[in-house]
Amino acid sequence: MADDPFPTIATERLDTGGWVLSERTSEQVFSLSTIRVEGHTLLYEQPALRERLRETIEEGDLPWRFFFATRLTFVPSLATGIGPMSVFPMVLAESRREFVADLKDRGFEAIDRGRTQRIRTDSGGRVRLTKYTARFQTADLDTEIEAWFGVWIDKGEFRVAGGAYPVTGVPDIDLAPSSYRDELLSLLRSVE
Repeated sequence: MADDPFPTIATERLDTGGWVLSERTSEQVFSLSTIRVEGHTLLYEQPALRERLRETIEEGDLPWRFFFATRLTFVPSLATGIGPMSVFPMVLAESRREFVADLKDRGFEAIDRGRTQRIRTDSGGRVRLTKYTARFQTADLDTEIEAWFGVWIDKGEFRVAGGAYPVTGVPDIDLAPSSYRDELLSLLRSVE
């Protein structure tokens, strides 16, 4: 639908992985001088791991694996002659700040920004992808988290996507971090 402000994601990849839409939001995510930047976000959770953790540990009722995709719009639209690349550095910096704030809101600590690399989306876009690591700690739990976050331009509009998953420190659960990472990056590549 042309008027839908939300990004599109390969639904077969979501269905195959058992991902469930948990939130669909539109809000002002930040502003750049005289322009408001609105984010139209789809947030997915992979509830199978959450259920297994909830049965094992009291602190397990968290969205341990999540994926989001956001389409950014500018209000008012960027002026004629000002293309998305001219505001890309500001959008990237603000989007990264928002992502780290979201990780903190989820209870993750010791958030550390790691390496940056580029990947291509299924539609040929170039994503600047950044890896983050974090911890989730309670009296009985010390879990290492890995997160990936990307910003790119698709057909003249910004897309922001990413997610996180546990790597180590979850008792009695066999984690598959490389599989989680591959699935997250596959979902990210499908965003348009």
